[in-house]
Amino acid sequence: MSEPVTFESLNLSPAILKAVEELGYKTPSEIQAQCIPLLLERKDVLGLAQTGTGKTAAFALPLLNNIDASVKQPQILVLTPTRELAIQVAEAFEAYAKYTKGVEVLALYGGQSYGIQLSALRRGAQIIVATPGRLIDHINRKTIDLSDLKALVLDEADEMLRMGFIEDVESIMEKTPEEKQTCLFSATMPKQIQSICSKYLDNAEQIRISPRNSTVSTVEQVYWRADVHKNKAIVRFLEAEEYDGAIVFVRTRNDTVQLAELLEHEGFNAAPLNGDMNQQARERTIERLKSGLVDIVIATDVAARGLDVERLSLVINYDIPQDCEAYVHRIGRTGRAGRSGKAILFVKNSERYLLKNIVRHTKSEIAQVDLPHAKLVEEKRKHVLQTKLAAMLEHKDIEFFNGVAEELATSLALDMNALAGALLGLAQQSSPLKVEEIQIKRTRDRDGARDGARSERGERRGRNDRAERGDRPERGERRGRNSQSNTPMDTYRIEVGRDHGVQVKNIVGAIANEADMSSKFIGDIRLFDEHSTVQLPQDMPSDVLAHFQNVVICQRPMKLTKSTHPADSRDNGESKRSFRPRSENGERKERRERNFSSDRNDRGPRPEKRARRERKSVSFS
Repeated sequence: MSEPVTFESLNLSPAILKAVEELGYKTPSEIQAQCIPLLLERKDVLGLAQTGTGKTAAFALPLLNNIDASVKQPQILVLTPTRELAIQVAEAFEAYAKYTKGVEVLALYGGQSYGIQLSALRRGAQIIVATPGRLIDHINRKTIDLSDLKALVLDEADEMLRMGFIEDVESIMEKTPEEKQTCLFSATMPKQIQSICSKYLDNAEQIRISPRNSTVSTVEQVYWRADVHKNKAIVRFLEAEEYDGAIVFVRTRNDTVQLAELLEHEGFNAAPLNGDMNQQARERTIERLKSGLVDIVIATDVAARGLDVERLSLVINYDIPQDCEAYVHRIGRTGRAGRSGKAILFVKNSERYLLKNIVRHTKSEIAQVDLPHAKLVEEKRKHVLQTKLAAMLEHKDIEFFNGVAEELATSLALDMNALAGALLGLAQQSSPLKVEEIQIKRTRDRDGARDGARSERGERRGRNDRAERGDRPERGERRGRNSQSNTPMDTYRIEVGRDHGVQVKNIVGAIANEADMSSKFIGDIRLFDEHSTVQLPQDMPSDVLAHFQNVVICQRPMKLTKSTHPADSRDNGESKRSFRPRSENGERKERRERNFSSDRNDRGPRPEKRARRERKSVSFS
């Protein structure tokens, strides 16, 4: 019988093993046990694994082990699709290198001052973790030297492809030394990722980690239709549910702070957890959660990655995730190691399509629940009061308080029942025992009703059409996962256009990063000379839209506003181009239609039809 794999058996340096032990790592995960020996031997590796399998340590530990701390030049380069992931990976390297002397780690990403990054580069950093756009800026400015690079890692390569960064990635790879170790990690293997592997990886060892169950069987999943303001609802749910520790997921970093302040005001022990907090502050918050000093953490998806706290038994999705995998990761924070848990999902009327996507993806039943009624909350508050009174009766000074009560009853001419009622009323002011029902607004606004009717008509029409064609897929479905045919969208204008040097990938990257949104929910992007337009899901949170006012693309603020100009939502000659990710079938269809239009023009159509056909063919140019 073979010996179990341990970190000590993987031939890592004593300094790294000390750091790993201090971090509480016990035994290597499956991907770590397979990757570390190969990377220590400086082999190329292709890892197929989902987020959450421990792949950061799988490549960081062996690459750090092989570093030459005396060389003050970049030796390891890790490319990530988002700034949050870049920060997370850089922090992981710093933790692993805690006892390895002379090693410096630097994260390069958009939104951070160039001065800070240039100063760190001049001091000499051996490990660079970067987003593609900012690294290309440094390469073009000649402020970074990659000539001594020994290892290159592409982390979450399929996400970089979805966000439109893959051309930048290849451009960077072309500028690195030919003799280097290359590692690529991806959850899926689209053709372009396969092409990169065959072109840049040298006899790579392939490691495939089977995906975990998409849902957690020990987690009860329910959803609540957001009929009232969510701030009122979350207070009601947190009072009504039985839980030890809870995590509430929101969309933005600002929301974590605002919601934590609201819950603290309502008497809960709550704290935010987001990417703006430094590592020490995050660790302190997690320790407070583990110890019971904090009962509720309000977090973003990125900040909660890898969070494993035994006492977490409740997950509330205050903002529904737009990515099904994010939902799986969220509810996976509870129900671990056989423990039971509960996950509650808040769903607004305009977000029902996201709920359907989650149910379809997870193949799980998510039952609808009502807002807890006032009577239930009253009973809970009475029970809490009863528990406190029982504890008070054990107080050593209870006789003193009995005496004070008798004096008050005499001076106020009250019997003991009236006095007890008055004292209860005084004691419960912060959490009234009498709870009013929240008025639920069941009627939908006209736009919501119209969108719902339109969606239902579209679904019926689609089913009828498919039946007539013999279950042939619809054209919209053949465009692939990025098609927005079933997603209600609004058109927004941003004040950056072709004349400012903007490209579609710049817009996709900025929106995906700042809104923590999967790129597949970003619709058509059209580039004009002085501005551009982008389609985003309806009912985007107001604070997210406000945040986009100051997000910078090509050194200009986006100033994103909802577009009302007709030209922004229809074809308009050559003044723009459209970005629509298509499947291979969609591209062939476009070429056929473009060639057909060209052939007809060559045959010489009648003059009165030529102009009309040219107008129709603009969208194919």
